[in-house]
This record gives sequence, structure tokens and C-alpha cells, in this order.
Amino acid sequence: MNRFGIDVELKNVPALDPDFMPLMRFNRAFLEGAKKPVGIAVERADGQMASYHTFIHGTPEMKEADCYYIERIVKTILWMKGGFKVYVSGDEGTCEYLKSVYYAGGQQEFDWDYMASVFEHPFEVVLVDEIPQAKDAPKAIGGHLEGCRIGFDAGGSDRKVSAVIDGETVYSEEVVWFPKTNSDPDYHYNGIVAALKSAAEHMPRVDAVGVSSAGVFINNRTMNASLFLKVPKEIYDEKVKDIYIRAIQDTFGDVPYCVINDGDVSALAGAMSLNDNSVLGIAMGTSEAVGYVDEEGRITGWLNELAFVPVDAQPDAMRDEWSNDIGCGVKYFSQDGVIKLAPRAGIELDESLSPAEKLKAVQALMAEDDPRAAQVYESIGVYLGHTLAYYYELYGCRHVLLLGRVMSGKGGDLILETAKKVLADEYPEVGDKMVPELPDEKFRRVGQSMAAASLPENK
Repeated sequence: MNRFGIDVELKNVPALDPDFMPLMRFNRAFLEGAKKPVGIAVERADGQMASYHTFIHGTPEMKEADCYYIERIVKTILWMKGGFKVYVSGDEGTCEYLKSVYYAGGQQEFDWDYMASVFEHPFEVVLVDEIPQAKDAPKAIGGHLEGCRIGFDAGGSDRKVSAVIDGETVYSEEVVWFPKTNSDPDYHYNGIVAALKSAAEHMPRVDAVGVSSAGVFINNRTMNASLFLKVPKEIYDEKVKDIYIRAIQDTFGDVPYCVINDGDVSALAGAMSLNDNSVLGIAMGTSEAVGYVDEEGRITGWLNELAFVPVDAQPDAMRDEWSNDIGCGVKYFSQDGVIKLAPRAGIELDESLSPAEKLKAVQALMAEDDPRAAQVYESIGVYLGHTLAYYYELYGCRHVLLLGRVMSGKGGDLILETAKKVLADEYPEVGDKMVPELPDEKFRRVGQSMAAASLPENK
């Protein structure tokens, strides 16, 4: 495989997507001939900084490859850690190129606009003599089980709530709701309050409330979340940014609370069940939701939105409708990945079905050992094996917990088995250091909403 004059060789190729070109393999091959030093740093909230030193070729004939490589690096940092200001050192042309794609009307307008909105700061790219040093501010969070606590988990198709007394779940319920199609934020607010009240009825008092929700949260505020997709922009700031804070305070007054991305809560639940840290949790469902607990058991404050981190360097990779970019994780590690591959395996899916129903149809075939469905899951396993090596490069995590609907049943077992084979075969240097696994019963008992309940400290 060749792109921009860079040759990429693979031993393991997805049968249903033979042109798949793992971005990390492209990057490695690109760097073999790159000698000109370039620095990239990305600033996010409270002066925190991601810092990255790399190389480009810096020749006219390799200009296209240089630009592609650097832009994908910047995009990766933006969605892994977040940020609104990109610092570039070492090459003025690289800086000018990034300015030409990260602006209104540019190729990466979506990222430019999204990051500016999340961090409430205009997005900019600047040339500097030397990039700033890395700076992180991880927080120890969760694992508090004393007292009477509520854990609330807001998903795209159902909401779960648990009442937890001294680490024992005394009540939990799951309610179907439709947050993504509802434009009235009062619908969401009333649903949250109803869940909180239902859990409170099963306890003598409420000492603390933890919330796990899809989206980006900074200081407990909802900066962006797909659950509120249909809420008009003009009322978002007023009604949504503080929606969880309002719901908790209106219901229980001044109790400790904490609102965290659901991926981070999954990783925390994983760390609690494994009794170990350095956990990357990847939930493959409607999208790819990711969370990370570091070596010290802390949540980093990074975005961890790996759904929008590029993983495939082929020019014809599948396009994500929301971000309008190609080759990003969401189209490989979610139900969309299964739906994309099923027709290539000769499985005709009824177009009138919802994406979740289409996934169920493929799962039903897999349960009957249909070889076409097996091909789908094997191909996703190959994607995952290559991509986990990349995630290891980014995070250095010891454990990877694979969660979500796509990983359930026989299909999930086959994805895991295939991914492990690819890791062992192509990346033996990673295979010994990182263990991908499915959650065990202990994890299921800890669960998302119980882990959420453990987030805030008692007063």
C-alpha cells in the first residue's frame, strides 16, 4: 500500500476492507525518511498543554505527505486531549498549512468550531521559536462508597440510576428515553430529575450525586453533548450547560456532586473491578466512547474523544456524517462499523431498521455461527488490533476494557480474539505490556451507575 509516496506493509488486513491503512503504520513509515524537527503543542483549559516533538521531510516533493502527517497529528491531539491554541515550531510552512485548514470554511472547520465552542475561546494557530512544555492537571476522583449516594448514567437510548448505601446497590432502574431527538431541554431536565427522585425514595437521605453522561464536561458543565443534539443553539447556554447542576441542586439542595464523561466513568468502573489503574475503557455502541484512568488512578481532564481520532489513512475511508471527516474511530468501533461491513459480507440489512436494530440482526446471525457475520467481526478485530497498538502509543495503558453493545455475544469474543492475534503478530513489543479484555462479572456488578455514585467526596 502506498500513499503520498509512503509505502505501508501489513501482515494482517481486514478481509472486508483490504485497503485499510492503519494510521500508526503510515506514521511510522513516514518518519523513516523524515529529518526536519517540528514541534506541536496544543493549549487547553487552565493553561494545560499537550506537547509533541516530531519530524517532517521538508522537501517540495514530500510537501503533501508532510501536510497530511502533521494535520492528522494535530487532529489526534485535539480529540485526545482537547485544546483551542496550536503552537508550531521548526517550520513556517507547516504553521501556514494548519492555519489554512483550521479556520471557518477550511477543511477542518468542524474541529476549529467545536474546540472554540467547548473551551469558550477562539481557535488559533501560532508560530513560535520553541513550543511550550507539556502541563497536565489530573484529579483523583471516584472510589468513594461511604454514605447514601446516587449514581446517574445518561445514555443515548436509556437512562440508568442507582441508589447506593455504603457501597451496596439497594435500588436501580433503567428507563427508555429519547434525548437525541428532543429539542426541548425541559424534556431532558424532567427526565434527570425523575431518575434522581426515584433513587432517593429508596434511601433515608442523599449525601452525594455522581453523573455519568456522554459529552464533554468542564467543571461539571455540559460544554457539548450529543444527548442535546436537537436543542437550539440560542437556548443551549441557558438551559443545557448547567442542566445536571440545576437538576441536582433543585432536587437535593447543597449536596456534593460530580459530572463526568461516561467513558471516564467506564474506565473508573474498570479500575475498581480490576483493583488496578492505568485503564483505557472503550465502549463500542452508538459511537465509540472512551475513558482513561491514569497510573495513579486519576482522571486526566482530557477529552478522550477517540471517536474523532483518525485511525485509517486510506483516501477512501468512510466519512463520519457529523464531523465530515474520514477514517476516524467512530466508523470502525461502533455499530456503524458493523453496518458498514455487513453488505460487503453479503448480508442484506433492511433499510427501514434503526442502526441498533441492524446491529441486532447481525448479532442474531453471529449467534447462529453464520460465516458472513463472522467475517464482519473478524474485520473489526483486525481494525482493533492495529488501532490498540496506536492507542498504546498515545496512552501507555496497561489494561484495555472493551465494552458496549458491539462487544456483546459471540461477535465480541471474536473481535477480542482477532485483535489479540494481530497485536501478537504485528506489534509484539506492545502485546506484553497491554492486556485487552472483556469485563467480567465483577465489573458488571460495579457497573456504570455505581461507579458514577462513587465520584464525589462526601462533605
